[in-house]
Amino acid sequence: MNGQSSTSSASNGITPLQQMVASCSGAILTSLFVTPLDVVKIRLQAQKNPFPKGKCFVYCNGLMDHICVCENGNSRAWYKASGHFSGTLDAFIKIVHREGIKALWSGLPPTLVMAVPATVIYFTCYDQLCAALRVRMGDYSQEAPLLAGAIARVGSATVISPLELIRTKLQSQKQSYRELTDCIRSAVQSEGWWSLWRGLGPTLLRDVPFSAMYWYNYEKGKSWLCEQYNTREPTFTITFMSGAASGSFASVVTLPFDVVKTRRQVELGELQAKNLSSQVSSSTFSVMRRIVAQHGFGGLFAGFLPRLIKVAPACAIMISTYEFGKAFFRKNNQERILGY
Repeated sequence: MNGQSSTSSASNGITPLQQMVASCSGAILTSLFVTPLDVVKIRLQAQKNPFPKGKCFVYCNGLMDHICVCENGNSRAWYKASGHFSGTLDAFIKIVHREGIKALWSGLPPTLVMAVPATVIYFTCYDQLCAALRVRMGDYSQEAPLLAGAIARVGSATVISPLELIRTKLQSQKQSYRELTDCIRSAVQSEGWWSLWRGLGPTLLRDVPFSAMYWYNYEKGKSWLCEQYNTREPTFTITFMSGAASGSFASVVTLPFDVVKTRRQVELGELQAKNLSSQVSSSTFSVMRRIVAQHGFGGLFAGFLPRLIKVAPACAIMISTYEFGKAFFRKNNQERILGY
C-alpha cells in the first residue's frame, strides 16, 4: 500500500511539467558527477590502445551511451592521452593540472542535447504510466512499476534512436544539414524507415529488462526502507540507497546484453564513419555467439566491475535528485493550496 500511495501522490501532488523540471535537474547533476569517471576511463583506454582515425568508442555521461568517432587520431581530439597515467587517481590529477578542471567534462555538452530530453521523457512517462496502471491493475498494482518502467524505456529509446544516429553521422562525416538530409532520404528510400532505428534492437534488449527490474526493485526497496525507518515519506538517504541497490542488481543481470550492445554500437558507428551505413551488421545473437566462441561465457560478463561502479552512483544520484525535486514541488503546491 505504501508504494501505491506514494506513486499516486507523485502524480496528483505535482504537475507533469514539474516532474519534467525535477528529472531535468537530476539528469544534469548526474552527468556532472559521472562524466569525469568516463573521461578518465577513455583516456586510460587511449593510452593502452591508441584510437586510430575512424575508430569508435562508447562515451557515457551517466544518462545514456553515445558513440564517438575518433576524427584525427590522438593528436587533436579531446580524448588524447596527456602524458603517462599510472592509474585512475593519477589520471584525475594530471588532467586537472595540465588541462584544467573543465577537461574532466570534455565532450559532455553535445551529448546532453539528447541525453537530457531522453531522461525527461523516460522519468515523466514512468511516473504517469505507473500512477495510471496502479489504478487499473487492482490486486496486481504492485507489479505496475515493472510494466511502467519497460514501456517508458521503449518510448524514450524509440524517440532518441534516430537522433543519435544523426548525431553520429554529423560527427563522423562532417556533413552539412542539407547533405545529411539527402543522406537520410536516400537511406530511407533504399532501406525503408526502419534504417533510422538501426541498432535499436540491442538497446532495447538491454534497457527494457534493466528498466523493468530497476523500477520494480526500487519501489519495493523504498517501501521496505520507509517501514524500517518508520517514515511515510522517503528521505534523500532512502531514495539514494534504493536507487544504488536496484541499479546495481539490474546492471549485473543485464550485463551480457550490455556487452553485446556496446560491440554492436561500435560496429555500426564505424560503418557510418566509413560511409557504409547500408551494409548490414551482425545480428545481436550472432555477436553473442562470436563473443562466447572467442572468450567463453565469461566474455559476456566482461567489464563487470567498471559497469557496476558507473551504474550504481548514476542511478543513486539521478533518482534521489528526482525524488527530492518532486518533494520540493509537492510541498510548494500544498502550501499554495493552503494559502501559506
